[in-house]
Amino acid sequence: MNILLRIQCSQLLRIPKVSVRAFHKDYRVLAPQNFSDYESVKRDFKIEVPEYFNFAKDVLDYWANMEKIGKRPSNPAFWWVNDNGEEVRWNFQELGSLSKKLANVLTKSCGLEKGDRVIVILPAIPEWWLTNVACLRTGTVLIPGSTQLTENDLLYRLQTSLAKCIITNDIFATTVDSVAQKCAILTTKLIVSEKPKEGWINLKEMMKHASDDHSCVKTRHNETMTIYFTSGTTGFPKMTEHTHSSYGLGLSINGRYWLDLTPSDIMWNTSDTGWAKSAWSSVFSPWSLGACVFVSCMPRFEPASVLKVLICGTFKGMKIKNGSMGKPSPAFDVKIIDENGSILPPKQEGTIGIRVRPNRPLGLFAGYVDEPFKTASTVCGDFYVTGDRGYMDEDGYIWFIGRSDDVILSSGYRIGPFEIESALAEHPAVLESAVVSSPDQIRGEVVKAFVVLKPDYKSHDPEKIKNELQEHVKRMTAPYKYPRKVQFVHELPKTISGKIKRNELRKKEWGKV
Repeated sequence: MNILLRIQCSQLLRIPKVSVRAFHKDYRVLAPQNFSDYESVKRDFKIEVPEYFNFAKDVLDYWANMEKIGKRPSNPAFWWVNDNGEEVRWNFQELGSLSKKLANVLTKSCGLEKGDRVIVILPAIPEWWLTNVACLRTGTVLIPGSTQLTENDLLYRLQTSLAKCIITNDIFATTVDSVAQKCAILTTKLIVSEKPKEGWINLKEMMKHASDDHSCVKTRHNETMTIYFTSGTTGFPKMTEHTHSSYGLGLSINGRYWLDLTPSDIMWNTSDTGWAKSAWSSVFSPWSLGACVFVSCMPRFEPASVLKVLICGTFKGMKIKNGSMGKPSPAFDVKIIDENGSILPPKQEGTIGIRVRPNRPLGLFAGYVDEPFKTASTVCGDFYVTGDRGYMDEDGYIWFIGRSDDVILSSGYRIGPFEIESALAEHPAVLESAVVSSPDQIRGEVVKAFVVLKPDYKSHDPEKIKNELQEHVKRMTAPYKYPRKVQFVHELPKTISGKIKRNELRKKEWGKV
């Protein structure tokens, strides 16, 4: 789940809260602003984008130097704990030294070069953060993945991304070995383990002997920094490209305005390491402002251990409207638009759009890799179409209504129906299926599958087949994607060309027809 928790340093470390209000380059500005005068803040907002930018060199190494000369609080840059009582604390200087060691492992020991793609599938362990920073330093392109990926998921990602290297742990290494022979371009397998494994380079062992003498590569602000596979409404997951400025600079806006972080704060984000949210709030947003990243490595999410959740989008000093998303960040011009890209008046429902013309704001993905038409389809008029429906009130507050596409949002996870339908199609009992969202009091919405059975299976016990289909999908895709609801039907609604009308099923499920 994507839950943010801001913990004051004085609460956890029992040291006085230090007030730091240094002002340096625009993308490292620390002074918080009060949003009681929202329009003034938005009007005066400006962020300069340099031709060359690298978050490791320009931000992390900056904070390491601030520590060295005594101009940053003494709280850690990274603080990790687990249920076994183990604990890791690094300041920015230690983070810099260790990430440079790993950078040398990637380049000198593994032969990776700038632009090479690296898939990283690790749970919330310290090496995940070191890998993020090491890829920044070497200019290699990071591709994070969830530890819940199946063999089919992984094979698709390896073959589509053309990744030369994969970094994972003991648990997932077996899955990698089962598909690696089908990926000729995969030349390097690094494992985070206490023991050696045949065919793998032991990362922990290599780090012991690596030098921390490393010079960060020069990267242009618009060069590719990371790629995420995202679930869409049609087809298989797409590769979304993010640049050094879109994350390294753009997410400093989140840290400054949304999270209101300072170097004396500690930030805890509980998102899975395979999701972009982990980059947003476990790497770039807090470290942009010199704050500490706190990690509690839990085997599974337990609400009782998570403290009170913040209201997103309502900034310091602003009036709170319960149920509203708040107002847009000053870095973005957000409007409610119609199907032609025209701005709608207050209180009228439409699509939530972000202005991208004439200038595309920092923080948005650069596009779908090698899919120009798919990228172009995300723009309507002068706006990037988010796929969310909502309206804006007279005060400029945005009120969310729901998704306008077929992506299912269950407990914070984005699930594409095509993946579930493809898995169901491989079961011998299924003739065809359609997957949509269904309301759920706990998860907001869950996956529901409408299934047409083959004639030979229509006389079978429905409950038994339902359980078989659910277990089948768990094996074929990540476990969280399985249909918690299954309904057997005689036929599915279709267009004249034979396309399934998911929208019609979804409306019935939500009681809108």
